[in-house]
Amino acid sequence: MMQHDDGGDLAEFEDILRTQGPATVDAAAARKRRRARTGGFVAFAVITALVVGAPTAYTLWALQAPLPEPVLAAETPTAPQRDAAEIYVAPEGSSAVAVTGGGAYLDAADTALGSDGALWTESGIDEVRPMASIAKVVAALVILDAHPIDGDGGGPTLTFGRADHALYDAYYVRGATIAAMPIGTSMSLRDALATMLVPSASNYAEAVSSWAFGSVGSYARAAERWLAANGLENTRVVEPTGLDPRNTSTARDLITLGRLAAANPVVARIVATPSMSVSGAGRIVNTNALLGERGITGLKTGTLEESGSNLLYTANLDVGIGEPLQVVGVMLGGITQQSVRHSVLATLDSIAGGFRTQPVAADGDRVGTYTTAWGGTVDLEVAGAPTLRSWSDTPITVEMTVSTPSIIADGAEAGAITWTAGPESVTVPLRIAGDIEPPSAWWRLTHPGDLG
Repeated sequence: MMQHDDGGDLAEFEDILRTQGPATVDAAAARKRRRARTGGFVAFAVITALVVGAPTAYTLWALQAPLPEPVLAAETPTAPQRDAAEIYVAPEGSSAVAVTGGGAYLDAADTALGSDGALWTESGIDEVRPMASIAKVVAALVILDAHPIDGDGGGPTLTFGRADHALYDAYYVRGATIAAMPIGTSMSLRDALATMLVPSASNYAEAVSSWAFGSVGSYARAAERWLAANGLENTRVVEPTGLDPRNTSTARDLITLGRLAAANPVVARIVATPSMSVSGAGRIVNTNALLGERGITGLKTGTLEESGSNLLYTANLDVGIGEPLQVVGVMLGGITQQSVRHSVLATLDSIAGGFRTQPVAADGDRVGTYTTAWGGTVDLEVAGAPTLRSWSDTPITVEMTVSTPSIIADGAEAGAITWTAGPESVTVPLRIAGDIEPPSAWWRLTHPGDLG
């Protein structure tokens, strides 16, 4: 903090005037003139003349006059930059991921990924491939379109006869996944669909489709109409189980299928069930081992020996911005189920990792300097270590307001600085770092033009 010291320096100056007189002072001025600039000589000459005439009045004024305010030189710091997030793309088969949610975080990004619901990443998206048991999701939606289930109800009751029971042996011989179906077993449509989807029981897929439409052929024609009505132009279904490799689709179409399934409350609840007990079928366990990991909520696995492993999935992905992102993704033609698992988790991790909290400044970063007329300086610095969460390389803007406090003292607040990225911003104060020493009495006496 600035303070006045008019003791020792003033006494020394007056003693010189009394004992040595003006001539001595003039001689000292001549020596100083040889060392100083022209401006210093003029100031000294003025001071000498004034002091000789009235030393007490001038001295008191010079030592007590207000000092000029420090001059601030400040510059708004450059906003930090980040590399764009890299979304993992599976190196095998074909794949696609679509995301909704994220609001202003994604809208603020200068990237096509900011379009809500847009495809975020894809590989071979329009390649036609066998979809295996993902065909059972089509079957469930087509059946429910013809026989809807209201609310939490079970829907119509199905009773399985001898022909249905024979399907167990028929699919067993083919090496397909099956579930018990004793003759005379009765269950709700909801439970029958669950047995078709959760453990992927092929005998139930045919039995329920035949019940709903009279035959597998009739089901296939109904599925064709449903696919056309829902814009799945590159998807073909010839039977409900997916065992026939002629049941084909593309990654692009299956993103649409995943959204339709997620929007259907019956299917969405079934495919999110890890395991359950069903009268007649016993305990059934979901083939989707990724349920619950990284927020995965469904949907359906599918594997054929000749075409590889598939997964259509949905996820509520928590990325630390409040509401989770809604993800629909698909992988077709993976080498193994394990490789599919790895690729799906890597994709979700890369999306979540694109939302990063980063430091935008360090505590004590200098943004300016205050300088006094007598040569004192102090820094203006950031008070705190602010961080900001944003998506990928969303641009960050910086705004700074600076003021000169009435007292320049260490720790005094002198404005604020704000960083903004998308919907998030962080503001911290600016502070003075250090104290400015007051000018000497000699400086005051020799710089009348700088005093108030």
